[in-house]
Amino acid sequence: MPRGRPREFDTDAAVKRAMGVFWSCGYHGTSLPDLLEATNLSRGSLYAAFGDKHGLFLRALDRYIDDALARLDSELDPRNDALAGLRTYLAGYVDRTSGIGGKRGCLVVATAMELAAHDTEVEQRIRRVFERMETRLTEALTRAQAAGQLADGVEPATAARMLLCLLEGMRVVGKTDPDRTMSQAAVQTLIDRLVR
Repeated sequence: MPRGRPREFDTDAAVKRAMGVFWSCGYHGTSLPDLLEATNLSRGSLYAAFGDKHGLFLRALDRYIDDALARLDSELDPRNDALAGLRTYLAGYVDRTSGIGGKRGCLVVATAMELAAHDTEVEQRIRRVFERMETRLTEALTRAQAAGQLADGVEPATAARMLLCLLEGMRVVGKTDPDRTMSQAAVQTLIDRLVR
């Protein structure tokens, strides 16, 4: 027989609500009372389900990363035209770095700046998501090159790293200057250099 009472809350919904708090306030800026209020959990329920604040944070970060990677895989689906997928993916970044969304920023980037240098579990997750992004971008650019869509001399892996740096840099800049026109111009300038 299982011990204790069964959970009477939706774990996924609690993780999603906690993710919103961490995303808005950062790890250190989020208190346990903030999490208890956002998730509607008692201290005991939170600890039983997630271990502690750090455990809940890792679950929230994993959820955020999973959502971002699902979007990446959909937009850069190898069954579709590579260049069109890249344009769609980059347009999504323009959207996410503009206006209110730009001010909110990116949980991955914020976490990389706040925790990755001294939290091994976080560092591994951040490294893995950036590696996956770079790999998918390299694959898309390689397909575009094979289709004759890239400019001469463009090396897909190098261009993918440059795109990754641009996109994540846009997330940082968007926190203080979420100007859609400037983000769009930066993306378009880079695309113009990469394609025929």
